[in-house]
Amino acid sequence: MEPTDPPVTAPAPRTDLDADRALAARAASGDRAAQREVFARTKNAVHAVLYRILGSNREMEDLAQDSFVSIFRSIHGFRGESSLTTWCCTIATRVAWAHLERGRPTTTNLELVPEVPDGAPDAARVIAARLATQRVYAALDKLDPRLRVTFALAVLDERPLAEVAGMTGASVVAVKTRLWRARRELAKRAAKDPALSDYLGNIDRGGAR
Repeated sequence: MEPTDPPVTAPAPRTDLDADRALAARAASGDRAAQREVFARTKNAVHAVLYRILGSNREMEDLAQDSFVSIFRSIHGFRGESSLTTWCCTIATRVAWAHLERGRPTTTNLELVPEVPDGAPDAARVIAARLATQRVYAALDKLDPRLRVTFALAVLDERPLAEVAGMTGASVVAVKTRLWRARRELAKRAAKDPALSDYLGNIDRGGAR
């Protein structure tokens, strides 16, 4: 599905959006330099949104490549109603969502969390944080993709709910409902998992905007 521009609560300045439209038009026309600039400008954000949704997924690089294939196939439709980076992240979100719907992802096993050398500063804290992160993504693996994507974007990536709505093609009311359901499901699992409970408590103190 070819993406439409998502609404954002704080639009980029018009001059920036004009520059994004011009860059997208050049890339759509086959300008290789413009295509390289789009990739360079947005690659970190695309990787970040994929990681927020999927965690340490073995197919991450393939999914990033799929995202940029889709981005350049669709870039002629970029209208500049949101920033080019947000638009690219919307496409990456849809690639991640499609991956989730094809089958449950394989996140990194707890056993694969690397050892921290003895005497390293805050070694115990680093290990605890890594283990907690793995527990979160293990719990997210059990959620419906709609709930997982919403929770990842709104809570883990701290995006405004209106932006999450645009990126997922849903209303803000639907996003709020999905977020509530995701929190409820995760809370059930956290009741039996102290590490997950602590992690969720920490991120919830930041809240969704």
